Amino acid sequence: MLSPQIEWSCSECEFTVVDRRKYCTDCRSMLTWTCIGSGKSGLYTHYYRHRDNCNYCTPELEEERQQEMEEKRITVQQQFQVLDDNQRPWSEWRRTDESCKQHTGHDIEQIQQLYSMCEESLIRYRSHRKERYTDDITIPYLSPMNLLVVTLWYLKHYHSERYISTELNLGQSTVNYFLTEVIDILHSCVYPELISLPVNMASKRIPHGPERHHKLIVDSTFIAIPEPYDSDQRKAYYHAKSPTNYAIKVQIACDFHHRIVHVSACYHGSVHDITVLRESGLLEHVNDSVQIIADKGYVSEDYVITPRKKRHGQELTDEDKNFNRDINSARAAIENINQRLKTYGILGGVYRGAIDDFKKITKITQVVSALCNMNLEKHPIRT
Repeated sequence: MLSPQIEWSCSECEFTVVDRRKYCTDCRSMLTWTCIGSGKSGLYTHYYRHRDNCNYCTPELEEERQQEMEEKRITVQQQFQVLDDNQRPWSEWRRTDESCKQHTGHDIEQIQQLYSMCEESLIRYRSHRKERYTDDITIPYLSPMNLLVVTLWYLKHYHSERYISTELNLGQSTVNYFLTEVIDILHSCVYPELISLPVNMASKRIPHGPERHHKLIVDSTFIAIPEPYDSDQRKAYYHAKSPTNYAIKVQIACDFHHRIVHVSACYHGSVHDITVLRESGLLEHVNDSVQIIADKGYVSEDYVITPRKKRHGQELTDEDKNFNRDINSARAAIENINQRLKTYGILGGVYRGAIDDFKKITKITQVVSALCNMNLEKHPIRT
């Protein structure tokens, strides 16, 4: 976009140019600019510094940014509409909200948003794979969009890699490789965008409860795993709430807007909740004005508010009962969020991958939590 607020000219040739470029096409000298509003001028290399700070150019700068964003949105939308028409599974999903939700848990708008976040990385990965096997014309390739939607399909329904490879007419090793790579891409591009601790938590006002210093709600959840063969592993992974009695544990934290703000690393199922909290780094952010609400598994930690227990031989007072009612009411949000996470088959079912690869499981959990946050924005928890 050429700004009418700026005039471009060549000082050597002494004529005005109609398009913005760095050098004159005739004498190859650097062009100069003149701001009509402020009267300032300079060489091309100083133009952008001027434009970012000039009161006259700022509105046009904002207009240019809006136009660039619109052009990018249209480009992505065009790619979204015409890409993969002849390639499964996208060609069979008919690109309707109902079909997309059924397969991936997300509507077209959300998939488009996810694609725009990681488009460059997906294209780069796709190009790298194509260059690597450039001499082998028998290897089929998924397009960048299909790489994304198949991975979302996998996370939502947790189909086996053998089933996916059969459906896509790909080798099972190929499916395993690209699922791992795309999850890494989602973790690096999407997770940081959708999950982060609130800035200046101490100054944020919350609508719940009498205690204005309650800012976060914390709870642990689990990913069920098959019974390990080794007796030491059975002891380490034991988790009474898991349907298999063995699980991997992860801690989720949300704010009072019912948004996931922190996901811990994964731990053995037998690790105590308070240990996970202490190693998660969350306690570095708590103080007198920023405190955490949690269940009785987190008792005895400073700045963590838990329900009050009745003393031996005594009943809870009315004040204690009201306090516990407020705490449990607040904790309902994190319980609902944990249930939402379980709607993704890879977290709600029995995990089939290597149970000792905590790095991979942590990435999967954090990516699914980011996807859950996206759905929470469009379909919030009722309060």
